[in-house]
Amino acid sequence: MDLATDAPALHAVRCFGEGNTLYEEYHDHEWGVPVHDEHALLERVALEGFQSGLAWITVLRKRPAFRAAFDDFDAELVAEYGDDDVERLMSDASIVRNRAKIEATIANARALRALHAAGGSLDQVMWSFAPARSDRVRPATWADVPATTPESKALAKELKSLGFRFIGPTTAYAAMQACGIVDDHLATCPVVTGRW
Repeated sequence: MDLATDAPALHAVRCFGEGNTLYEEYHDHEWGVPVHDEHALLERVALEGFQSGLAWITVLRKRPAFRAAFDDFDAELVAEYGDDDVERLMSDASIVRNRAKIEATIANARALRALHAAGGSLDQVMWSFAPARSDRVRPATWADVPATTPESKALAKELKSLGFRFIGPTTAYAAMQACGIVDDHLATCPVVTGRW
């Protein structure tokens, strides 16, 4: 996630994304909003993995292409991808062409399919690591937003035990933010204060 500077005292600005319509839309309507749909959760995990080492806006701009390339992150379809699909994705300039991340996304779809076959869900797994709301204090500045937490470390460990790949504690925490499992909008953010 690209981190913005603190908001000026007299003018409320977003935590991040100010001045970029796509980024503002994501900030205002998605980031920190609870997600429970299995396709959407798989997408968030995959895209946070693709973001690793890149600016989030890069991945956000490519999200429609990612959705098209990965069959809208339908685990049943992506789990069936083979070597030809990996090569197809590696030649697709509209997405991030990183073999390890592509193969991890396919492996994650297979892990999700296995989880479903065992009667589980990604929703249940991810939300079981939500921190107690009473324990959280809304961050005042980006310096107060952690890169990892005990919960994200535990979530990453659990997902790896289920066969998920390319999901360390930092990526797990970013996915928790993206899925609303944690809400790290700054205390001065208009999403929180309602001051638009």
